[in-house]
Amino acid sequence: MRHRKAGLKLNKTGSHRKAMFRNMVTSLFKHERIRTTDAKAKELRRWADKLITLAKKGDLHSRRKALSIIREKQVVHKLFEEAPERFANVNGGYTRVVKVGFRAGDSAQVSIVELVTPEASTKKKKGKAKAAPETTAEVPTKEEKPEAVEAAVDQEPIAEEDKVDASPEEAEASDEETVEAAAEEGETTEAAAEESASAEAEAEPEVAVEEPTAEEEQPDDASADDAKEEGEPGKE
Repeated sequence: MRHRKAGLKLNKTGSHRKAMFRNMVTSLFKHERIRTTDAKAKELRRWADKLITLAKKGDLHSRRKALSIIREKQVVHKLFEEAPERFANVNGGYTRVVKVGFRAGDSAQVSIVELVTPEASTKKKKGKAKAAPETTAEVPTKEEKPEAVEAAVDQEPIAEEDKVDASPEEAEASDEETVEAAAEEGETTEAAAEESASAEAEAEPEVAVEEPTAEEEQPDDASADDAKEEGEPGKE
C-alpha cells in the first residue's frame, strides 16, 4: 500500500521528476499557461499552489524557498508582486486544467494548465453597488396601515365621551345655534323664491296693443256726418 506517498512517479527517477516539474512550474508562472499531458498537468497543480501560497506570505524566508524551486529570479519577483493582490480573496483553486484532446502518436490525453483570476473582486463591487442608499420616497407598508386604523378607532370613543360630558348650558347653546341656523336657512330660501318669481315675471312677453288703422277710423267720420245731417232738419 502507498500510504503517505503523495504524487505520481510518471515512470521517472526522483531527480528527473523534480527537475522536470521545476522547469514546468517556471514556464507556467512566466507564460501563465502551458500545454502538457493530463497526468503531468494534475501533478503540476500541486507545485503551483504551494508556490503561490509562499508568494502570498511575502516574507524573506518564503522568497528564498521559492528561489530554490523556480529557476529564474525575474519570475520569482513577478510572482511575489502579483500573487498577493491577484489571489488575496481566495485560498486555493489558483490553477485550472482544461482537457484538449489526444496527442498524435501515443494518443496520450493532452490538457492545458493556466492560472485563474478569481471573480471575488467583481462580486464585491456588485455588493457595494447594491449597498448604496436609495433616495426613493418611503411607502407605508401593510404593517403600518392597521396601526393607523387602530389610532382612528381609538380617537372615536374619546369624541363621544366629550359629547356626553358636555354641560346642560352648552347643550342649550348648541340648540339655540341650530334654531338660528334653521331660521337663516328659511330666510335664504324665501329670498331665493322671490328672486325666481321676479325673474319669471320679467321673462313673460308683453302684450302689444293694436292701434286702429286709417281705414277703421273713416267709418267713424261718416257716422258723424250722418248725425249732423239728421240734426239739421230738426232745427228747421
